[in-house]
Amino acid sequence: MQSISVDLMILMTILLVTLILFVWGRWRYDIVALFALLAVAITGIISFDQVFLGFGHPAVITVAAVLVISRGLTKSGFVDVISRYTSRVGDNIVVQIMTLTGLVIILSAFMNNIGALAILMPVAIRMIRKSGKSPSLVLMPLAFGSMLGGLITLIGTPPNIIIATFRDQYGTGPFFMFDFAPVGLGIAIVGFLFISLVGWRLIPQREGQADHALIQIKDYVTELYIPEKSKMIGKRVRDLEAMTEENVAVVAILRKEQRFPAPSSRRMLREGDVLILRGESREFKLLADSAELGIVENKRYKEDLLRSDDVSIIEAVIMPHSLMVGKSARNLQLHSNYGVNILAIARQGRRLSARLGSIRLRSSDVLLMQVPTDKMSDTLSTLGCLSLAEREIQFGRPRQVMLAVLIFGSAILVSFLNILPIQIAFTCAALAMVAFGVLSINEAYKGIDWPVIILLGAMIPVGQALEISGGAQMIANTLLEIGGSIPPYLALLIILVITMFLSDLVNNAATAVLMAPIAINVALGLGVSIDPFLMAVAIGASSAFLTPIGHQSST
Repeated sequence: MQSISVDLMILMTILLVTLILFVWGRWRYDIVALFALLAVAITGIISFDQVFLGFGHPAVITVAAVLVISRGLTKSGFVDVISRYTSRVGDNIVVQIMTLTGLVIILSAFMNNIGALAILMPVAIRMIRKSGKSPSLVLMPLAFGSMLGGLITLIGTPPNIIIATFRDQYGTGPFFMFDFAPVGLGIAIVGFLFISLVGWRLIPQREGQADHALIQIKDYVTELYIPEKSKMIGKRVRDLEAMTEENVAVVAILRKEQRFPAPSSRRMLREGDVLILRGESREFKLLADSAELGIVENKRYKEDLLRSDDVSIIEAVIMPHSLMVGKSARNLQLHSNYGVNILAIARQGRRLSARLGSIRLRSSDVLLMQVPTDKMSDTLSTLGCLSLAEREIQFGRPRQVMLAVLIFGSAILVSFLNILPIQIAFTCAALAMVAFGVLSINEAYKGIDWPVIILLGAMIPVGQALEISGGAQMIANTLLEIGGSIPPYLALLIILVITMFLSDLVNNAATAVLMAPIAINVALGLGVSIDPFLMAVAIGASSAFLTPIGHQSST
């Protein structure tokens, strides 16, 4: 039995606490990763001068560059040019799922899978709603397809990049661009066929409100007017909303021949203004009494009154890293700070009927919102929301599309021919996206998923500490002792299953960082090549199909 040093005991305790915090989800994964990094530094397991070396690791640089390039491809209109043809596939549900899943697999092999998913989700929702079916039938296949596509190439998903650098550290050189394809492509094809022909039929159909019911807000809207001598004359919109603690929102003002959708919280109220309000009936009655407002008898409400060239109505889902998680609309002051009105909230397929201003928002909640059109992209990015059903898809100029594709293709070719290391080639491509005007500098920085970068930069030194301390060797020896004289293929299966299980609970990049050194030591203990074991970790880390928390696509 291998003796355990004090440093190893401390490291294992830190890793155990880290895994518990990852699963618990109380703090975001990048914060947990920083905790683990600082803990191994403060306890002396790694030296202070090595603490932040992970942020300059080739895997971190490559992931950041790929995210910028993906943003460039999206901004140029390249993905939209491809996705617009999906609307021609007809109303057959099997053909729709095959088309959408196949397209997201192809796109995810060469760009960030979250980016590919974000572009295709509005297309999928519009397509399935035209067929009169629930969007849930296509959203899960789309999410799974984005994960399958990432298995095919080196840049498809962060775990592949991490695994390639681990291989390089052991003197056998890194995996190259298409080294994952013989395994990843086979799995992607099998997964594609299963999802398209069988899997979608197993998706549970929730009873109750249909997914499109979120759009129907008529029952939650009323019209009040400001009569002569009302105390609200000369007051501002924010003063009126404050009277109900923002549980009632002014979603439009009708003033003679003018209308103001999503009026500014600073807009002055005048005599005769007709206010279109979103809320609940009991709130309307209280507001009418306290604010001295009159009830409009001949109501003119229709959804078009809530939008204009300057104001759009969109559906958006709250992402896990959103600043909205755990807060209410009142806490966030969405109307005052962002010009946003929440019109409806759906959670797990059901519309919430409670006071919208008081509801604490959760990851994966779907919101129907009024958003300033010219600030829509920036507002959603700031709030941490992903648009589900924008009314139109914007197409880039042909020159921008060709330029983005040329830059991206050149980076792949240079990497494939081994002219430059992938981190250098793709950093050059990211810089070219900015230099040639495909992206602005601000757009490039916004394209980087900083929590993932922090996670990788923090966890890589932790993974190295696991190797240096002998922890990886100890775990590998324990697995081999438990299994006795197990054949290599069975050991490979064990590594794959453990990695798959862990990736369902922990971020896939963190899973790859922790499992790679263990897999390598198991392979060395068996006296076989490390390549199949590293490939098993790569596949397992990107196979978080069982839970909604293992991968951002599922969330």
